[in-house]
Amino acid sequence: MSNSFPNFSRRRWLQTAGCGFGGLSFSALSTLQCLADRDPLAPKRPHFNARAKRVIFLYMHGGASHIDSFDHKPELARQHGKKLPDSINTGRNKFNANLGTIMKSPWDFHPCGQSGLPVSDLFPNVGACVDDLCVIRSMYSDNNAHVPATLELHTGSQSFMRPSIGSWVTYGLGTDNQNLPGFITICPPLTYGGERNFGSAFLPAAFHGTKIGTNRIQVKDANIENIRAGLQADEQRRLLDFIQSGNRDQLDATGSDSKLEARIASFELAFRMQQAGPEAMDLRGESVATKKLYGIDDPVTENYGRELLLARRFIERGVRFVHVAHTGGRGGRWDQHSSLKAGHERNARACDKPISGLLRDLKHRGLLKDTLVVWSTEFGRTPEVQNKNGRGHHAQGFTFWLAGGGVKPGITHGKTDEFGYHAIKNPVSLHDLHATILYLLGLDHERLTYRYSGRDFRLTDVYGRVIREILA
Repeated sequence: MSNSFPNFSRRRWLQTAGCGFGGLSFSALSTLQCLADRDPLAPKRPHFNARAKRVIFLYMHGGASHIDSFDHKPELARQHGKKLPDSINTGRNKFNANLGTIMKSPWDFHPCGQSGLPVSDLFPNVGACVDDLCVIRSMYSDNNAHVPATLELHTGSQSFMRPSIGSWVTYGLGTDNQNLPGFITICPPLTYGGERNFGSAFLPAAFHGTKIGTNRIQVKDANIENIRAGLQADEQRRLLDFIQSGNRDQLDATGSDSKLEARIASFELAFRMQQAGPEAMDLRGESVATKKLYGIDDPVTENYGRELLLARRFIERGVRFVHVAHTGGRGGRWDQHSSLKAGHERNARACDKPISGLLRDLKHRGLLKDTLVVWSTEFGRTPEVQNKNGRGHHAQGFTFWLAGGGVKPGITHGKTDEFGYHAIKNPVSLHDLHATILYLLGLDHERLTYRYSGRDFRLTDVYGRVIREILA
């Protein structure tokens, strides 16, 4: 007897059966389809009233020295050339071999602003904005190797494959512009964990950071991958409709398929980005004064200035999380095991004015009050000298600062000991930082979870404390 249903697969039978296993699974299948029909990047309500709506995350790639920038330690000058006390000197590893005696900072510190917070000569322009900064001097981690430290900063885990903080934020809140991604990273380095630092891991692919170029090219030459001028919009729409009809037929035939659903959504977003992306990246409409504010008129500051001006333009257009690394150019980084003075000065000259320009511009436009700016690095540097004129990796105490977005301005939080070695007052872990960023965005870090492999995961794992002392 011939088969009356040659194209009736087992999966299709389970989808359409009105009794037995098909009937039992009908509710779950319907729920999954409803979820698939929703735009994953649609704006979502926070858990509670948010202080910030968006984040610009500035990452100083390689380990910027806290004791040469925002954590003044006069004792280093007094003890210059002497041995670090054994009671202080703990927790060394192979990355800090051949450390010598205490080395004073090559830069002078000066009280800045009305708050009088000391900032070194490395950052004169950021120092002029110190009254808008909340400086956390008691950051700490338990790993001073680049890869695990960088991954923990960005994902909350030193070794496991976990979603990045930008992906968690976009998963929790969506985006306010359906023509642009919710999470963008501008010219990121692809070292120290690479794309894992802006990846979505087990979260849906829609929450993966959209990369614009890499640190190996100038941002003026960078593009959003696969977003190119080509066919006219109506021709592209007809072509996309043809492709999507096949994708949806496949989805109807197979049932819920997260990868296929993500592909359908990504094609639609890519079509919308064909128009919105190039407009957002076109700086020609910015005034001469604004470009000068970011240092775009100076070849030393032009590249990072362009990156930060793009960050402002993206958050203006509803992008939720923008990650901007400063790498010091090809091979530069903030990782001066030798030639600390030359290397840190080169890097600071390139980013100091653009960062201050971003802060001033956000404030002038009324955006700073609900935009959280985070200045971060994977760890600090040792108080002892390495290789005659450098510093080693140091994770036991280092400095971040935050601005805008509901934090108290013009204050410091926590402290390290007199040598800048241990975080001894109000220590802040990276989990605490992540919990606080989420809180400022209206998200409870314990409630923002995603079920994967039978477990509810969160950015802060089972740790994290909101740093309520810095909240405005």
